[in-house]
Amino acid sequence: ADGELVQYHYGLKDLVTILFYIFVAIILHAVVQEYALDKINRRLHLSKVKHSKFNESGQLVAFHLTSVIWCLYVVVTEGYISNPRSLWENYPHVYLPFQVKFFYLCQLAYWLHALPELYFQKVRKEEIPRQLRCITLYLVHIAGAYLLNLTRLGLILLLLQYLAEFFFHMARLVYFTDENNEKLFNVWAVVFVVTRLFTLTLYILVIGFGLPRVESQALDPERGNFFSFLFNNIFFRMSVLLLVCLFQASVMWRFIHFQLRRWREYWNEQSSRKRAAAGAKQQAKPLKRDSGYHENGVVKAENGTSPRTKKLKSP
Repeated sequence: ADGELVQYHYGLKDLVTILFYIFVAIILHAVVQEYALDKINRRLHLSKVKHSKFNESGQLVAFHLTSVIWCLYVVVTEGYISNPRSLWENYPHVYLPFQVKFFYLCQLAYWLHALPELYFQKVRKEEIPRQLRCITLYLVHIAGAYLLNLTRLGLILLLLQYLAEFFFHMARLVYFTDENNEKLFNVWAVVFVVTRLFTLTLYILVIGFGLPRVESQALDPERGNFFSFLFNNIFFRMSVLLLVCLFQASVMWRFIHFQLRRWREYWNEQSSRKRAAAGAKQQAKPLKRDSGYHENGVVKAENGTSPRTKKLKSP
């Protein structure tokens, strides 16, 4: 009927939709590579290692920027930011609005398309394990939020994650064009810390206070209720929160270690430049002249006599 709100549930037909958008993502990937990144690479004349990293960051900048704008539009129009209680109220969120379902299907399609792109882009063997680990983590978290009916929480977490990733890869692109420009890395560092704090706060709010208050506390897989009965147990709830805190602490530790190493390299580079500049100044100092003056290229003493000893002629 007119004005009726249509909502959607997940099912096997989602696989066909995801397969279709995998091909769409491959085409868009090729368009960005051909008409943007390759042209920039020809001008920069990067090495093979930097060329691969530049292509990776360029593709992810386009994807993260699009995803951040799209995800922000979804959470604002659906009212998830203005009403934080909607993240856990009426759980399980089995039926989804079209834009939420479509967003999740496109996210799954993009990260699945990244697997064949490892072959198409001829990624170095040393980089494959890292990229596979990243792709797998994204797929597990996005698919888990979609299948376990935690889509609202997943949207906010993806928004925070993609925002930090966008600044990181944007900073890498700027660094590859000008190695002396690292200011955007400082911006990324601030954004990363802020998003980690928001992520941890959100976990505590939803898991510690939200889901335990859900009315339906019984395990009911047919209705999509997988978690609320578990979070009613305080021991299980505290264990999950402890694991979340430990995971976020490990992420922050790796981040701090990376920043300390980066600052150490920066100061070492600055000190080596100062030493090189000091050595160049010492070499540029004028040499002391011998006493006397020059006349027609011959050094003569102050009294006019030549400082060179005369050879006596043999009799």
